Amino acid sequence: MSSFYDLKPLDKTGQPYDFAQLKGKVVLIVNVASKCGFTPQYKGLEELYQKYRDRGLVIIGFPCNQFAKQEPGTDEEIASFCSLNYGVDFPIMKKIDVNGDNTDPVYKFLKSKKSGLLGFKGIKWNFEKFLVDKNGEVVGRFSSVKTPESLEPEIEKLL
Repeated sequence: MSSFYDLKPLDKTGQPYDFAQLKGKVVLIVNVASKCGFTPQYKGLEELYQKYRDRGLVIIGFPCNQFAKQEPGTDEEIASFCSLNYGVDFPIMKKIDVNGDNTDPVYKFLKSKKSGLLGFKGIKWNFEKFLVDKNGEVVGRFSSVKTPESLEPEIEKLL
């Protein structure tokens, strides 16, 4: 994978979501789960999205069931949960793996560009976040404990 903009993950309906449409935008990518202690971060993510989307912020959620099986639902159930419980309007993709042999190409790319704490490449838990600038460069990686609200200064600088 040569560029962030070459990626084409599947959306919740199984259709390709071409990252080329994200050129010139700031993107926050999050691996999400509906039954996690960090699930309330959906509220903060949606607030960030509503506040900055007109200025070019796109948030994309990738459901993942690899951490204590905290995302057991179907793609349709996950999308419904996000909408009904948190009013999520940002794109939610098809459920993927973020670690292991079946790691989605998006996460292979992100992890190759930005390692975690102490050089750890793998995703440690749900709601880990990657921030991508307007040129498709991965400029930040944040742990699950970092709230969406705390990323606002970083996002402001990039917009």
